[in-house]
Amino acid sequence: QVQLVESGGGLVQPGGSLRLSCVASGFTFTNYRMTWYRQPPGKERELVATISTTDSHATYVDSVKGRFTISRDNAKKTVYLQMNSLKPEDTAVYYCQAVNVLASFREEFWGQGTQVTVSS
Repeated sequence: QVQLVESGGGLVQPGGSLRLSCVASGFTFTNYRMTWYRQPPGKERELVATISTTDSHATYVDSVKGRFTISRDNAKKTVYLQMNSLKPEDTAVYYCQAVNVLASFREEFWGQGTQVTVSS
């Protein structure tokens, strides 16, 4: 059974930090590019950060560059999002996504999301 389970969200004050985790099971983790998305209240889902299968390449949306870091531990089948210097506009439900880079068709999985609220 394929699962992506996010955790680590919560309420934090502006300027604070959180570390999100996404644990994968039921598929070959090393074949999948991992991405964090977020959906702020009343807005569309947006890509936050993505990391290659071998942890050798990461990209970020401009609004989080220098504040967020995506990483993965293939042995633990886990992808992380370290979020520092959090701002109220980072408030959103954060989702992880897995995309198979070896498949000849689009194969992707999503987690259920974890809420991040940045407020004083």
